[in-house]
Amino acid sequence: MNESFPVIEGNEQIPVDQLAEIDNTNSDISFELHVLPIKGIPEIKSGDDLTTMLLERAKLHDGDVVVVTQKIVSKAEGRVVPIDPMDSNGKLKLVKAEAKRVLRQRGELLITETHHGFICANAGVDLSNIADGYAALLPVNPDRSARRIRDKIRRITGLSVAVIISDTFGRAWRRGVTDIAIGSAGIAAVLDLRGSFDAMGKELKATEICIADEIAGAAELVMSKSRQIPAAIVRGIDKSWFQESSVKSDIIRPATLDLFR
Repeated sequence: MNESFPVIEGNEQIPVDQLAEIDNTNSDISFELHVLPIKGIPEIKSGDDLTTMLLERAKLHDGDVVVVTQKIVSKAEGRVVPIDPMDSNGKLKLVKAEAKRVLRQRGELLITETHHGFICANAGVDLSNIADGYAALLPVNPDRSARRIRDKIRRITGLSVAVIISDTFGRAWRRGVTDIAIGSAGIAAVLDLRGSFDAMGKELKATEICIADEIAGAAELVMSKSRQIPAAIVRGIDKSWFQESSVKSDIIRPATLDLFR
């Protein structure tokens, strides 16, 4: 892979160190992905024009995927509430109010299902990277949030881009956390490879790739919770993956198909 990339408007262009290869149409598709942090985004307040702030700090290209963390979307949309960080009962009440149901509880940690259908810790209520005495809640409709940003970028620039709203989730039976997509617009959330064939000529019966989560995870590598980099550009995504989709309709598994509910 050629790692000599041009500098783009002050952003560091960082190559993802692996070629992504898909064969879903009997022809080889291979491409390089570049992941660029969007720097200089100030502290976001309720009512801020997040899209304009992003465009002022990044030079976008047709076919880019803009990944934006949930935290700044929630702040811009006013999804911030006062909370006493020393009041564990108050936090517990807030988590339960944001949850559709509680699946497990261990002390102050609750594993919940949110009204969006996400299974996550504490219903997404987050006290990190926010002023003391406040908590950030998940956007009411993250797919709609992604569509609004995507549509405004298109109106202002004429560019065709996709947008993903990301958040940090744990995974069952695995240590550590990773960013996943909680909202998306303009990118296939899931690539269905069923009916295609593997390298040995065997038909794939169940393979569905969650592209939106993989892009969110790639973007996380250049974002930093400690250096205030809450957005990134992923460049080089296969253009055939740019299509209307959503996390709610295409990623959230219906309870009837879930072996654990």
